[in-house]
Amino acid sequence: VQLQASGGELVQAGGSLRLSCAASGLTFSTYDMGWFRQALGKEREFVAAVGWSGGFTYYADSVKGRFIISRDNAKNTVNLQMDSLKPEDTAVYYCASKYASSKGSVYSTRGYAYWGQGTLVTVSS
Repeated sequence: VQLQASGGELVQAGGSLRLSCAASGLTFSTYDMGWFRQALGKEREFVAAVGWSGGFTYYADSVKGRFIISRDNAKNTVNLQMDSLKPEDTAVYYCASKYASSKGSVYSTRGYAYWGQGTLVTVSS
């Protein structure tokens, strides 16, 4: 299984970025997909998740109203549209996959079986 995240870069506060994650080696439509982030010196935290069908989405309070997660099961991709970026959004962003039938919360890192390598988002003030 490979999850390849991309799209991270340096952006000014108030700007937008779109992260993408391309998945291979798994039956994509049977997995919930999530985005997590880890800032320097902090623990990895939940950002957003989307259910296997795309019908359900979940967001951290800190990004609600600014980020939108979506998926394309035909292309095996999950995207994270990030608007109104703030300096506190600076982190390495990771995509991850959780088998939809498995127990465990989409909000917890422990629920996810596979992780991508991360892409760095830097928001300057």
